[in-house]
Amino acid sequence: MKISTSLVIGAAVVALAGCHKNYGENNAASQVEANAENRAENVTAAANNEAANIMNRAKNEASAVKNEGENKASAIKNAAENKADATKNASDNKTSNASENKSKK
Repeated sequence: MKISTSLVIGAAVVALAGCHKNYGENNAASQVEANAENRAENVTAAANNEAANIMNRAKNEASAVKNEGENKASAIKNAAENKADATKNASDNKTSNASENKSKK
C-alpha cells in the first residue's frame, strides 16, 4: 500500500509541476496580450488627440479667416459711409454757399 501511495503522490507531483509550467506560459501570454491591448489603446488615444488637435486648428484658422473677412467688409462699409457723408456735406456746402451768394447780390 505504501508503494501505491508513493506512486500516486509522485504522479500528482509530476502533474502539478506540469501545470505550474503551463501557468507560467499562460501568465506570460496574458502579459503579452495585456501589453498589446495597452499599446493599441495608447495609439488610439494618441490618434484621437491628434485628430482633435487638427480639427481645433482648422476651426481656429477658419475663424481667423472669417474675422479677417468681416473686418475688411466693415472697413469697406465704413469707408463708403464716410465717402457718402463727405459727398453729402460737400453738396450741402455748395447749396448753402450758392444761397448765400444769391442773398448778397
